[in-house]
Amino acid sequence: MCDRLIVGVTSDELVIESKNKIPVIPFDQRIEIVRNIKCVDVAIKQDTMNKWEAWEKVRFDIMFVGDDWFESDKWKELDGRFKEVGVRIVYFPYTKTVSTTKVNKILELRRETPEQNKLPQQ
Repeated sequence: MCDRLIVGVTSDELVIESKNKIPVIPFDQRIEIVRNIKCVDVAIKQDTMNKWEAWEKVRFDIMFVGDDWFESDKWKELDGRFKEVGVRIVYFPYTKTVSTTKVNKILELRRETPEQNKLPQQ
C-alpha cells in the first residue's frame, strides 16, 4: 500500500504521559525490534500523540491506524484536515484478542509467585 513504510515508535515518556503506564520493553529495544521488521523502511521516535505534528515532520501521504479509532470525533477532524493536504487514512482491523493489559497482569502475577514459574529440571 506504500512505497516506503515509516513507523513511529512511542517514546517511554509519551507512554507514561498518555497511558499512565511504564513500558515493559524499553524504547531502545522496542525501536530496534521495529527496525528489524522486514517491511519497515524507517523507524522513528514518536514524542507526541499529535498526528498533525508528525505529518509536519515527515510529510507522509498515507497513515495507517487501528479501526478502534474509526469514526471517533478526534479522527473525523484529523481525516478532514489530512484530506486537505492529500493524506489518506487507512484503518486496519484492531486486534481485540491481543491485550497488553492482560499480558502485563500475567507478568505481574508471575513476579508475585516466582516459585510457580520455575522450569522443570531436564
